[in-house]
Amino acid sequence: MAEAVDHAFETGEHLAVQAGTGTGKSLAYLVPSIKRAMERAEPVVISTATIALQRQLFDRDLPRLADALTGEMPRRPEFALLKGRGNYLCLNKIHNGAAESDDLPQDELFDAVASTALGRDVKRLLAWSSETETGDRDEVSPGVPDRSWSQISVSARECLGAARCPYGTDCFAEKARGRAGSADVVVTNHALLAIDAISDVNVLPEHQLLVVDEAHELVDRVTSVATGELSATMLGVAHRRSARLVDPELAERFEAATAVFTSAIYDEPPGRKDVLDDELATYLTVLRDSADRVRAAIDTAPGDPKAAAARNEAVTALNDVSDTASRILNSYGPAIPDRTDVVWLDHEEVRGAKRAILRVAPLSVSNLLRNRLFEQSTVILTSATLTIGGTFDAMARSWGLTLLGDDAPGWRGIDVGSPFAHAKSGILYVAAHLPPPGRDGTGSAEQLDEIEGLVAAAGGRTLGLFSSMRAARAAAEAMRARLDTPVLCQGEDTTSALVRRFAEDDETTLFGTLSLWQGVDVPGPSLSLVLIDRIPFPRPDDPLVTARQRAVTAHGGNGFMAVAATHAALLLAQGAGRLLRSVDDRGVVAVLDSRMATARYAGFLRSSLPPFWATTDTARVRQALERLRTP
Repeated sequence: MAEAVDHAFETGEHLAVQAGTGTGKSLAYLVPSIKRAMERAEPVVISTATIALQRQLFDRDLPRLADALTGEMPRRPEFALLKGRGNYLCLNKIHNGAAESDDLPQDELFDAVASTALGRDVKRLLAWSSETETGDRDEVSPGVPDRSWSQISVSARECLGAARCPYGTDCFAEKARGRAGSADVVVTNHALLAIDAISDVNVLPEHQLLVVDEAHELVDRVTSVATGELSATMLGVAHRRSARLVDPELAERFEAATAVFTSAIYDEPPGRKDVLDDELATYLTVLRDSADRVRAAIDTAPGDPKAAAARNEAVTALNDVSDTASRILNSYGPAIPDRTDVVWLDHEEVRGAKRAILRVAPLSVSNLLRNRLFEQSTVILTSATLTIGGTFDAMARSWGLTLLGDDAPGWRGIDVGSPFAHAKSGILYVAAHLPPPGRDGTGSAEQLDEIEGLVAAAGGRTLGLFSSMRAARAAAEAMRARLDTPVLCQGEDTTSALVRRFAEDDETTLFGTLSLWQGVDVPGPSLSLVLIDRIPFPRPDDPLVTARQRAVTAHGGNGFMAVAATHAALLLAQGAGRLLRSVDDRGVVAVLDSRMATARYAGFLRSSLPPFWATTDTARVRQALERLRTP
């Protein structure tokens, strides 16, 4: 893998590398990255999806490599960790009080006697701000909610800029960018990579070489960054920030426009909006025009820092409203098969109250990635799960690699294998005798009996991965009544605490949902059984998924296989990958969905999983689990 990465850096050819757990893929791309960075005197950017991997690279892998390479390089390589501006405290906001809050009036927000939870958080953050050397949110322990952190931070668009800000020379975010600009290797995240690609502002240092680890997450993270939304909360913030800066009558008109719009979407049924009715179109137009008029009325001439910061935050909020409203309105111009954006309405429940949010997202980010990523840099994409149905084709299409022109550098995919002997170390068990799962999201009586038998045979030591939180809780409650071994469930403590308790006690079982599928790394005897309650197809009413399926079908493809089945295959592979984390591990992946044995797409899904020994024999699987309990 290291040789392939180095060759790609040399030739400019893009490279997709599937590298199983235990391969050492981070070392395989870091060594050639360090080599090339020092040869070219320009940074190589490493992008990851999770904070855990960022910290592993920056705190452990890169320093160890630097030590190991002493004597092989003309100097010690330098590294930097770069996050979005919102992850660093803003000194101007701290000192000039440009904060907003739903809970506290402006003049009370920084009052030390503020009694709300928000006020207590802000007081603690203020004390921390005078001590920290990095201003990095990750230093705050215990952590604080997003709402509290937002009182001392700004987004990239809200920032005054180092030249205009009175604290520009001391800015923590600018210092981090400065370190990144002079580093050999810059570690960042997919969200910042997406912002750098989408926006016209360069947030990452200039670079020609890029490594995307956890590349199976790239499309979702870029889609998330490229999604716009309009909600009562967002509109309320825009109104509060701008009301004190413009004529009261103009502010009242904007407030009225936001009230009418939010009332309209509150009463609308949720779901994808293929047709924009005249009423909602009128409300969107009035909202956009009203935001534009307020924006135009704000004096953006240079002034004192406090006023400048307040104006900048107001202008940013108003631009977001106007841009998103315009984007939604414009998305309905082309006929459905030719649309590039999808619009839908979500109803979410927060603290028992319904929130209506109108969202707009790109149907595909493949063109964006092609134009702003692959045509600008040589890219290495790697993960333990990149082949779906046995090939790289699905991932390559989603990234936009298949759209590259004949004159552009090509791409290739390689699978460097795994140190694990999957067929000897693991069993793939499909419970073919169970009835197909129902639509209510909870397991049948037969499925609960199956879970009981398997967990009992394993003596606990089970990670249960469920399609919904409701199903996970129901199974946990049932197993606590039936089993003598401990059963934990996601949500009862922080995920890290639950995983730690699970790893420390061989008899403990942990049930959870999708967010656990990619974050659990428990080698050894504490994990011998991975349960998957059903094939993780996306929700049948998911607006983005259904729109993408329809688009594939309209162009002559199989929308279900290209979108829903591909999504399920990727998650199944991630879930199954929790089992073997070291060469000494043994165990069973049990899929309690008979469609994995009977459906026409079953072979496609199975071909995306590691080559475990496969069976549908319940008795043999239970005997195998019982044998694993014997020292």
